[in-house]
Amino acid sequence: MILTFFSSRGWESWDVEHRPLIPEGMPVLVDDDLRFEDGPAAVRSAAVVNRWLRELPASGAPAPSSWENYARAVKEWMEFLAEHGVGLFDSRERLKAGLSRYAEHRAAGPLKARFAATTWGQHMSILSLFYRWAMAEDYTAAEPFTYRAARALFAGTGREGKVNLAVRRTPKPHVTVKYLEPDFTELFRKGLRGLAPDGSQDTGFHGRELTRNSAVGDHALATGMRLQEFTYLLPWEVPALPPEPTAVPIPFPVPAGITKGRKFRTTWTSYEALAGLHDYLELDRAATTEGSAWRPPRRWGEPLMVTAPDARGGLINGVRRPWASLTPAERRRLVAPEGGSCLLAVKNGGGPFTAWATVFERTSDRIRSRFEPRFPHVWPHRCRHTFSMRTLEYLVTGHYRQAANLVKHADADAALIFYLTKADPLLVLRDLLGHSTVLTTEKYLDPRELHQTGENLQVASSGRRAGRLQRYYGLAA
Repeated sequence: MILTFFSSRGWESWDVEHRPLIPEGMPVLVDDDLRFEDGPAAVRSAAVVNRWLRELPASGAPAPSSWENYARAVKEWMEFLAEHGVGLFDSRERLKAGLSRYAEHRAAGPLKARFAATTWGQHMSILSLFYRWAMAEDYTAAEPFTYRAARALFAGTGREGKVNLAVRRTPKPHVTVKYLEPDFTELFRKGLRGLAPDGSQDTGFHGRELTRNSAVGDHALATGMRLQEFTYLLPWEVPALPPEPTAVPIPFPVPAGITKGRKFRTTWTSYEALAGLHDYLELDRAATTEGSAWRPPRRWGEPLMVTAPDARGGLINGVRRPWASLTPAERRRLVAPEGGSCLLAVKNGGGPFTAWATVFERTSDRIRSRFEPRFPHVWPHRCRHTFSMRTLEYLVTGHYRQAANLVKHADADAALIFYLTKADPLLVLRDLLGHSTVLTTEKYLDPRELHQTGENLQVASSGRRAGRLQRYYGLAA
C-alpha cells in the first residue's frame, strides 16, 4: 500500500470543473495496483479510509501532522491484517483475533516493529476512532475492541466514559519524569553556552553558534513553545524588550500559522530570555546574514522575497501578507531584504537553522559524558514540560502574584497583572500551553513536586477550583 499526500498544483489540467475539496497535504492511501474500487458498487477499504481522513479537519484533528499519524496507524494495521488474510471490515471474531496477534507483534515481535506502551496506546486510540466512524457510516458492523465502563470525576462533576481494554497499562506520571530539575536546567543552559557546571569555559568543547543556541534554548525553556513554534518564528514576531528589567512575565504572542491546529495563543517569557533573543538578533544573527546570497533549494519551491517587513507582516513577492498566515513550509522559503533566511535562527551562510533536536541531544550527551552521568536526554518537548512545572510552581506559591503587586503602580500590562492575581493556576497554564482542556495540561505535571505547596493552593485559587487542585495533587482538603 502506498501513502502519498495530496497537492492541487496543476488541477486545471485534470479535466475537472472545480478545484478538489481535499485539503492540501492530506494523506491518501492507494493500493499497490493504483485502484480505489473493483466496480461501481465495490469500493475498496483504502477509499473508505481516505474519506475518513478527509473529514479529520472538521472532526477535532485540524493539525496536518496529526493527519499523517492517523493515516500511518491505519495503514500499518491494514497491511498487518492483509498479511494474515483478514479484511479491514471483517467479522468481529476475525478482527479480535487479528488484534490479539497484532498486540503480540507490537509488544514482542521483531525489534523494529515493537511499540512502546504510549505509542501502542496512541495507535489503539486512532483505530478506535476510525472504527466508530466506520460503524456510524454503515461501512462495518463490527470492531475489534472491547471496552469497560468508567466514571471520571472532574470539578465536582461525574462523567461516564469507556476505556479501551486493548491499551497497555503505562507507568504513573511520577515514575516517568519528563521535565528537568532546576539544577539540571542550569546545567543544560550552561552546556548550550559551552560552559562547565562551575560557569567556566569548557576547554574540551569547541562548538560554534553558542550565542544562537543559548538564546533559543533559554527561549524554549521560558515560553513553553513547541519545537515547530520556536523553530519557525520570525525576528519581527519577537516582542520589544521593556525599557527596564521586570520580574513580571512578558506576553509573547504565538502566531497561528505555526501552532498546533493553527490556534493563536499568547504565552509569556522572562525579561532575561527575551533580552538574550534581542542580543542574538542584533549582533550574531545580523553579522551572519549580512550580504548573504542564500536562496531556498529548488525542491522547497519558489523563493519568497520579503520587503518592507514590520511587526505584523511584509511584502512577499510584492503582495502584502501577515506573518500569522504563513505556514512553516512557507516561512523557511522567506528571503530577508538584507539577505539570508527570515527564520529566527540561522546557520553559517545565512540559511535557516532547524536542527534543534540534534543540538539539544548533543548538549545533553556532552553533559552526561563529561560532568553528570545522571543527566537525562533532552529533547525539545522536555523544555515544554520543564516550563510547565516551573510555571505552575510559581503560580501556586504566589511568585508571580508578588511580582505583580510590586509593579502594579508602574507602567505595566494591567490585564496581565489582573490575570496573574485572580486566575486559577491550572487554567493559566492551560492557556499558556495552548491546550483545549485542563485534562491535557495535567499530563505535563508531577504531583510529587507540588505536594509541599499545598498550603498555598487556597491562596492561589478558591472554592471548587482549589478543591480540584487539592484532589489532583493528593492533598488534604
